[in-house]
Amino acid sequence: MSGENIDRENIDRENKGCEMWMEKLDSYVDGELPAADERGLVEHLESCSACAAESLKKVQLKRAVHAAGMRFVPDSAFRARVQAKIAARQPFRWNRLWLPMLATAMVLVIAGAVSLNLSRNRRGEERLVSELADLHVATLASVNPVDVVSTDRHTVKPWFAGKIPFTFNLPELQDTPFVLVGGKVSYLNQSPGAELIFRVRQHQISAFIFQERAVSSGRTGDVQNELSFNVRSWSQNGLRYFVIGDASGQDLDKLRDLLKGVG
Repeated sequence: MSGENIDRENIDRENKGCEMWMEKLDSYVDGELPAADERGLVEHLESCSACAAESLKKVQLKRAVHAAGMRFVPDSAFRARVQAKIAARQPFRWNRLWLPMLATAMVLVIAGAVSLNLSRNRRGEERLVSELADLHVATLASVNPVDVVSTDRHTVKPWFAGKIPFTFNLPELQDTPFVLVGGKVSYLNQSPGAELIFRVRQHQISAFIFQERAVSSGRTGDVQNELSFNVRSWSQNGLRYFVIGDASGQDLDKLRDLLKGVG
């Protein structure tokens, strides 16, 4: 068999492999891909720039659609109609017989307000973590995932000086299963923060650090998973930390504890 035929067969196999993974990208972005397929896809994205670019495009499209769905604001004509209906109502006439009904209504209003506030906090946290998951996927799909490439914390930390409005500490990783890959500046709610990339065995983990006031959603507890990723979140010294990746929950707990120890 000639060298030309061998090359053509190799190209055909690569194209078929890409077609197989391309069909799984939508499920991957939506968090519906089985764990075994997800690991295979992540490995493929690290070596295939075409599939990585398509994955990034789908992530950006999802974020754009999500943002568009949150932009509805009632116009002035709608508010005017509501105000006119309120003004047209008959004056209220007090009756002592209504007291029990009023008390019951007040209890329901208070309970509803508490429930609505909790629901909003949950939605805010879910939206926040979803955006971080998108940033993590975009990093995985990028040909150049970090702007400063170094395993030395004394090189990575100073690189952020002047690029973000706060400072942070990095732990010593010697005698741990983690390796520092590097870092870059990421943005959340138009606020700059640090994204640090760690590797544990074959898994890549993103550790995000932002100012608390820039990304606060009302909750600081751990979020267990988002789009098939494990997530850990906490607040410390005015900063909000997020650790996200497809590594095990135990690995994320260890990295969280290391970062907490120097925070």
